[in-house]
Amino acid sequence: MGKARDIQGQRFGALTAIQSTESNKNGYRIWLCRCDCGGEVAVDSRSLKRGSIKNCGCVPKGNARNGNRAEDLSGQRFGRLSVLCRTENRKGRTCWLCRCDCGRTCSITAHELKAGKVKSCGCIRRLNEKGIADISGKKFGILTAIYPLSRRDSKGSVYWHCHCACGSEADVTEDDLVSGNNRSCGCLKRQAQQDLQNRLHHIDGTCVELLENRKYRSDNTSGFRGVFCQKNGHFRVSIGFKGQRFNIGTYDSFEKAVEARLEAEEKIHNGFVRAYYRWQEICSTQAAGECSMLLFRVEKKNGELTVITNMEL
Repeated sequence: MGKARDIQGQRFGALTAIQSTESNKNGYRIWLCRCDCGGEVAVDSRSLKRGSIKNCGCVPKGNARNGNRAEDLSGQRFGRLSVLCRTENRKGRTCWLCRCDCGRTCSITAHELKAGKVKSCGCIRRLNEKGIADISGKKFGILTAIYPLSRRDSKGSVYWHCHCACGSEADVTEDDLVSGNNRSCGCLKRQAQQDLQNRLHHIDGTCVELLENRKYRSDNTSGFRGVFCQKNGHFRVSIGFKGQRFNIGTYDSFEKAVEARLEAEEKIHNGFVRAYYRWQEICSTQAAGECSMLLFRVEKKNGELTVITNMEL
């Protein structure tokens, strides 16, 4: 079919075409029109050009089924349907153009909407036919399931397009929603990480709290952090600090290697923690801007690790 003709601004009876919608009816573009009475109605271009629709329904046709002017349902919700505006009548009944939560648009009579006979564009029925549980509109954490997608994960779980309370959107599997594995678009995790960072104290990239609560590395084959068993049976010892790794030495027994590592931790890691809290104590007694920067640097001179600091330890 060729490109839709632009009829914006043209009059058709009491109707003036305002703007084109993204919807079509039988291949003809639906236009939002304003009636001379002030009302609005969505009409397809063929009905406008043929003159079969000339007003928003404000002019009675003398049919008892038309009665008085129809109740305005625009902006109201019925199930998964949001009413957009009036559209052309069907068999003498007032119809409304609605957008379903799945994204589709459809024309529904006012009677069917208010009586609760129609609550979606038909996507709920299609879900049931495919054996997919309808979780649309349900909340999981701060995610609200909107509509299912055609894709599934490796386990066969259907992806649902979800709206997050933060305003973002995300595609999450039904399994992850129901199990609670996903409770947001990721904003809760980002906020938690930010809160954690705000609670931690870093000096030159070194975290005080992590040094205080350091644990053994699970990938260390020797059984102790910073001690590595070599092929010749000796043990190489090193220690990391402020993005650098310092070699402590090589020892012929595991016990001597551990002892050397503990001595280095006491001098460097524990010394840094003590210096930090001492520095905080001093800064708390001084006016803002008067506290000098904490100096704590490690250098290796003549095979020995030396600490240079401006704090008395």
